[in-house]
This record gives sequence, structure tokens and C-alpha cells, in this order.
Amino acid sequence: MKARWLPALVLSPSVLLVAVCVYGFMAYSGYLSLTASRMLPSSELVGMQNYQVLLALRNWWIAANNVWIYAAVYIGASLLLGLLLAVMIEQGVRAEGVWRTVFLYPMALSFIVTGTAWKWLLDPAVGMQGIVRHLGWTGFTFDWIVRSDRALYCVALAAIWQSAGFVMAMFLAGLRGLDIEPVHAARIDGARPWQIYLYVIVPQLGPVFASAAVVLATNAIRCYDLVVAMTSGGPGNATWLPSIFMYQYTFTRSEMGVGSASSVLMLGAIVVFVLPYLRHEYRRVARG
Repeated sequence: MKARWLPALVLSPSVLLVAVCVYGFMAYSGYLSLTASRMLPSSELVGMQNYQVLLALRNWWIAANNVWIYAAVYIGASLLLGLLLAVMIEQGVRAEGVWRTVFLYPMALSFIVTGTAWKWLLDPAVGMQGIVRHLGWTGFTFDWIVRSDRALYCVALAAIWQSAGFVMAMFLAGLRGLDIEPVHAARIDGARPWQIYLYVIVPQLGPVFASAAVVLATNAIRCYDLVVAMTSGGPGNATWLPSIFMYQYTFTRSEMGVGSASSVLMLGAIVVFVLPYLRHEYRRVARG
């Protein structure tokens, strides 16, 4: 009898906290998106009116377009760089433990710290541009962070720097858990190293690609603190993402209903990525 209720008793506080603080507030945000809430929550229901207002706002579509660009650059570059780093370490590089620590270290930093550091590095006056010009190359220019058409890529660059080590660790674990018989067979057949990786090893890393892509997509959709630390959404609204839009309309512009509606759409976007992955993993476990 004790073996039955003791695990449930131990886990119940965590389950209760998650149910209230995560799913409870998610449900409450969904409720607020259907009300006339402005500066303070309201119980007056207005149906889908907030969603209609949201979808008519130019700022929302700017944020939505930005997040697709940001996600494409961030996910694609993180996957590619993480795979290359994992392959490099897998090849038996010297001081492997040191390199792994170096590449994983950014994951120990918060996005606020990362954003602040990269803001200083990219600042035209005191960062990379200022240092290079001080060394004598007065014509050198790297002012992307203050340009409305380039600032979003600076945010993506900082995010890639922080996440590539995490992706590397996932690929490294995948590489060391592969079936090596096809690799040996390819070598016997005379395949070159790049052909072995491209046609034999990488296809076996499909589950790792999927897992990493889901994590990165979730990070991209909910990215907030990195943008605030680097650009505060500027110049203008050039680096507005849905999370910045949600904060601005909920707490700065006193449009809590519209802000809550945007948070519900963000949640829906995350679900679109996560549910197919969870379904695939459930079927894979059921088959195996």
C-alpha cells in the first residue's frame, strides 16, 4: 500500500505547482483574451473581438514576420553549427573536454547576460567597430545593431552563440549512439568521409534533428529577454517579436485583452511544433 501512495505524495507538490502556475495561468490568459480587459482584468466577455483587433494591427504582423525570419536564421544556423562542432569533437580533437566546456559555457549564461555582452560588442561606438577603428582601420563599419534592416540578425547571432553548444551536445550524444555497421560497410566500399557523413550518418540523426529543432523553435517563439537586453525592440519596432508585442500591449499600452490574445496565438504556434513531435515519439516508443 505504501509503495502506491508514497510516490504520488512526493510528486503532488510539484504537480500542483505546475497545474496552477503553468496550466492555470495559461487558461487564465485564454480567458482574458475573451474579455474587455485593459489596464486591469475585466469579467466583461467580448468574444473574439480582441483577436479581430489583434489581426488588424500592423505591429502584430511586423512581430509575426520578424519571428519567422529570426526563427529560420536561428534554427538553421544553430543546427548546422552544432552538427559541425559535434563532428569536429567526434573526430578525436585534442583536449576534447576543454572544447566541450568552451562550447557549452554559453548555455550557463542567462539571455540577459548574453544580450548585454553582445550589445556592448556590437555597439558602433565602444564595440567591435570602435576597437577596429581605434587600431587604425578608420573605414571599418559594423553598425548592424542600429540599422533597422540588420538589427534582427544581430539578435539571431547572439542566440546562435548561446544555443549552438547545446545543439552540439545533442548531436554528440547521437553520434556516439549510432549503429556503426553501416559506417564500416561504407568505408569498405570506398566511400569518402564526407559521403559517409552525408549519406550514412546524418540520416540516422533524424530524431536528434527533430528534438533540437523543437527546442529551438520554442525558444524562438518565446524569445523576450535577449531582445530587451540588446535592442529593446528597436530601432523603432525592427526587432519586435510576438513576446515584445505581448508585453508592450499588456503592460505599456494597457490593452490586456489584445496582449492576452497574442499570448494565446504564441502558445498555439508552440503547440504546432510540439504536438507532432510528441506524437511521433509516442509512436516510436510504442513500436519499440
